[in-house]
Amino acid sequence: MTEVKKDPAVIPARFHAALELIKQDPHVSAENIAAIGYCFGGAVVLDEARAGADLDAVVSFHGALATKSPAESGKVRGRVLVLTGAADPFVPKEQVEAFTQEMKAAGATFRVITYPGVKHGFTNPDARKAGMEALEYNAEADKKSWAAMLELFKEVFH
Repeated sequence: MTEVKKDPAVIPARFHAALELIKQDPHVSAENIAAIGYCFGGAVVLDEARAGADLDAVVSFHGALATKSPAESGKVRGRVLVLTGAADPFVPKEQVEAFTQEMKAAGATFRVITYPGVKHGFTNPDARKAGMEALEYNAEADKKSWAAMLELFKEVFH
């Protein structure tokens, strides 16, 4: 994460290279694409949605919501789902509120689900091994967040 953040052009370039590669896979419908990301990856997929990437759905699991490039009106093309913990010090309530206002102003179709008492990294069973108080696995939030993503995909890709 630190390495790719040194050059702001690297992240979207890698994302779009991967997207084009995925679209060429014969097992993939190039007309039906979603992007999901966890933590830094969650922030990346949200930034791609903000930039108008051709995605039908975007899901961020405990990803940062702050941005230097807010979505412009009409730019977000796909449905956006943000799954975050209410006790996540890396994604505080103010960041969630600012993101919500940004998406409303952009006219995006989005949903934010906040899990009470849940910290950062809630989908990672090994989160506590990092030795950081801010990180903690939460089996219930992990299960519910995955189910919420599957429900979104069911709605979008019916």
